[in-house]
Amino acid sequence: MAIEKKTVRLLLLEDSQNEAERLVSLFRNAGRATRVHRLTSSDELNDILQQSWDLLISAPSSDNLEPSEAINAIRRQAKDIPVIQLTADNDPDRITEALTLGAQDALPQGEDERLILVANRELANLEERRARRAAEVALREAEKRCQLLLDSSVDAITYVHDGMHIYANRAYLQMFGYDDADELEGMPMIDLIDGADQGKFKDFLKNYQGNDGAAELNCGGVKGNGQRFKARMNFSPASYDGEPCIQVVIRAETDNSELEEKLREISSQDLVTGLYNRNHFLELLDSAAERAVNAGQPSSLAYVRVDRYPVLLAEVGLAGIDLLLTDLANLLRAHFSGDAQLARFGDDVFTVLQPGVSPEHSSESLQALLRKVEGHLFDVSGRTVQTTLTIGLAGINETTARAQEVVDRAHRCADDLKDGNALKRYNPADELAAAASRGNIVAMLQQALENNSFRLLFQPIISLRGDSNEYYEVLLRLLNAQGQEVPPKDFLDAARDAGMAEKIDRWVILNSIKLLADHRAKGHNTCLFIHLSSASLQDQTLLPWLSVALKAARLPSDALAFQINEPDAITYLKQARALTQGLAELHCKVALSQFGCALNPFNTLKHLSIDFVKVDGSFSHDLSSVESQEALKTLLASLHAQAKLTIVPFVESASVLATLWQAGVNYIQGYYLQGPSQSMDYDFSAGDE
Repeated sequence: MAIEKKTVRLLLLEDSQNEAERLVSLFRNAGRATRVHRLTSSDELNDILQQSWDLLISAPSSDNLEPSEAINAIRRQAKDIPVIQLTADNDPDRITEALTLGAQDALPQGEDERLILVANRELANLEERRARRAAEVALREAEKRCQLLLDSSVDAITYVHDGMHIYANRAYLQMFGYDDADELEGMPMIDLIDGADQGKFKDFLKNYQGNDGAAELNCGGVKGNGQRFKARMNFSPASYDGEPCIQVVIRAETDNSELEEKLREISSQDLVTGLYNRNHFLELLDSAAERAVNAGQPSSLAYVRVDRYPVLLAEVGLAGIDLLLTDLANLLRAHFSGDAQLARFGDDVFTVLQPGVSPEHSSESLQALLRKVEGHLFDVSGRTVQTTLTIGLAGINETTARAQEVVDRAHRCADDLKDGNALKRYNPADELAAAASRGNIVAMLQQALENNSFRLLFQPIISLRGDSNEYYEVLLRLLNAQGQEVPPKDFLDAARDAGMAEKIDRWVILNSIKLLADHRAKGHNTCLFIHLSSASLQDQTLLPWLSVALKAARLPSDALAFQINEPDAITYLKQARALTQGLAELHCKVALSQFGCALNPFNTLKHLSIDFVKVDGSFSHDLSSVESQEALKTLLASLHAQAKLTIVPFVESASVLATLWQAGVNYIQGYYLQGPSQSMDYDFSAGDE
């Protein structure tokens, strides 16, 4: 099946065409799709560096361009292109010289395995640098938005470092009667505190530490004109201009302070049980995750679900279920003491956050809770009701990236307990093993073959030149036990490694033929594009088997187009030539996909009997730039000159259609037109109206 891979844009400084081809093959065999350009002169160097490249590999020397000149040009133009310098031998002086010039690494020519490892390392580092730069841009934008929010906030906000103002917003200035923030510059915050409360304020500020979290202080404030007022100050750790400080939010006390406090309390509570509500609990969870990362304090989260909730609701009604949940909430309060934070997270779900307690240490208490609830008799309006709980348990520690992940883990553990009245603790080792296990996927593949439980999807390929035929690409999907799709790359790699790719290809062909025959019987002139794996490419029994299958289905041979990808065709060129010739003799169509990434793609094409050429998806990704448009137009012009029908995939927006039309593309495919579907239901006549 066609899998879109991240394509490596590779520059080669290598005079030998054969050696350049060998290097490209190394990357292809290592699973790296590449777009390659071979540098042949210093004249083209500056122009080619205007484009985006991921890696430069340089031979020890070149008659056309000195490696040092290429490295200097990259540095001069401030391009982030890692350079790997190959050397003629393992001479430390040569290696040191290359590193001094600016190469990221240098190694002897011919150490292929080491070269791939170094290249993968540098490509990973490049991705991290790019991600960091993108994050820095996003951070700057977020800081700008935060500053705007601070400036426009109706709350009086200041940032204090060592007791001194370093920032104050407009509301803060207005509260204390100042016109300009410069008037507060260098002024201690204690100068704005009522003299009677300055001792209390000084002691509080002296003892307050940022890792203590949020804190509140009530004291008197003094305006610039000497007027005094009561204020409630909320303190929390913050940073301003990269420096750690304290954020202080001040609200003037009013006669409605008691009402405001009550409203704040209500806004964080579930009205039925009196426990925290979902939104407030998520805030508590975020704080717990922050403490785990910054202070190393672990916590545990229990996801507690009421068993048989729909049945209970039907039995006792809404009013009755509220009474039961209230009684259960009281039982939870009594069971958990200390710092445990309880919430009603959903209709039938409670959550328990225990700061400072690991999941291992909370398991015994939760098991006791299960027994307690199982033996409890709930009184609902004079009627006795019994229920049990299902509990999923997960931990929060210094590796927790997002608090929501912990909720998801505990939720999944609860879902795994089908019978209820049980506890399951999240085990990262189990999840990792399940994700990494090839055996499980191979078993799913075997089951899918035996039970015909693969899923076929169809994505239309649309003509831009008035072709009245209906074309679809056939895509294969594998569902796991939960009915979710397994990532295609995962199961296709597993199938290849397990030697099952050929069997799966034949399953796809047979089932596609069956569905196509039914579809064409309804009057559709439809052709299906079916992928062939590298295993089928080498299978000498495929052609006679296919001939029999087509005759049995009474389908015209040209109703099928078999698609092979360029990397497989290059690796097995002799077998690909024999197969494409055999398919042409059967009058089947043949397509070559992922085209254009090889160092000399047209060399491959001239050996094969090909009807359609689908260019690599990397050509579609950035058609907003002139250089990308020209690269695609040049490639398409060469293909059209050889009378090949061209397909451009991954068309995701209308903005590229004009460019593709002008480039003379024959067919397009992508989510803008229609994503993969279980039905062949695209209206091909819509474009003709």
